[in-house]
Amino acid sequence: MASLRSIETEGFDVIGDVHGYADKLVKLLEKMGYREHADSYRHPSRTAVFIGDLIDRDVRIGDSDQRDVVRIARSMVENGAARIVMGNHEFNAISWATPDPENPKDHLRTHEGPKGIDNRKHHDQFLTEVIEGSDEHREIVAWFRTIPLWIDLGQVRFVHACWFEESMKVLRPHLTSDLRLTDKALNLGNRKGDDVYNAIENVLKSPEAELDEQYHYLDKSDIVRKKGRVRWWDPDADTLRTAIDIGGHVKTLDGQPHPGLPDTPTNIAEKFRYRDDVPVFFGHYWRTGAPRLADRHTVCVDYSAGRGGPLVAYRWSGGALSDSDFVSVDA
Repeated sequence: MASLRSIETEGFDVIGDVHGYADKLVKLLEKMGYREHADSYRHPSRTAVFIGDLIDRDVRIGDSDQRDVVRIARSMVENGAARIVMGNHEFNAISWATPDPENPKDHLRTHEGPKGIDNRKHHDQFLTEVIEGSDEHREIVAWFRTIPLWIDLGQVRFVHACWFEESMKVLRPHLTSDLRLTDKALNLGNRKGDDVYNAIENVLKSPEAELDEQYHYLDKSDIVRKKGRVRWWDPDADTLRTAIDIGGHVKTLDGQPHPGLPDTPTNIAEKFRYRDDVPVFFGHYWRTGAPRLADRHTVCVDYSAGRGGPLVAYRWSGGALSDSDFVSVDA
């Protein structure tokens, strides 16, 4: 098992989903003692870890938030001040920009029809800032291709949405030795029904469970959802209410506040449950309220910064996890 000494840092500062909010990112880094030197924020003894989803969501077009977040994160990674794992929004950005080898008139993440309109809606602010098709756009997408899908340092693990060994086993033969996307993985990862597609969905976008029709809901963007994310970290996830996460700020299909799912028994989370003692850090799940541990060995650092919430980090220095090691900033 790796030690902090062997990985040459006094600890990791794990930063949640930034979603283009450069002002929050700078405030958080400075609050944790990072200072800008030679165009890169650095800490004298610690290493930042970005948990993915640097881009997209409700930022202000024209303020260069998206570009600045990518610039800051990229410079830190390239200068050894940070590490990073891929989020679903980086994966989607790559797929949006990559022509479909089976349909040269389109891309792996379709631009066509109603689905294309929906895909662009969630990605539009990034495309507007970097100017779609520009040299800058291509360069950023190329950098996204260098990001690993997860990091396992033996003593600690990082992934965007779900640490699920079964899916990681499927993905490893299709990734590079350092767990980055190959052309084949990217292609298969966009072919619905393929094993690689399903594995990427689990690792980057979280396992999901089908909901009966009476439990369908409107999400934060008023999109009808027929599935809910599985709470894979929760050992007590044995009812629909505790096992399926439909997130905050959701509504019933007639626009009323959603009462939540019922306490109907289910074993849907059992397959994905994390049982290792190695701490794993993740994002993606749009937590709200005071930052707290997901469970004894699991930490979510996404507290809805992309929807007006704080940007949160966890300062891990080895040893037992504790709620007291969270740090956060508002806008």
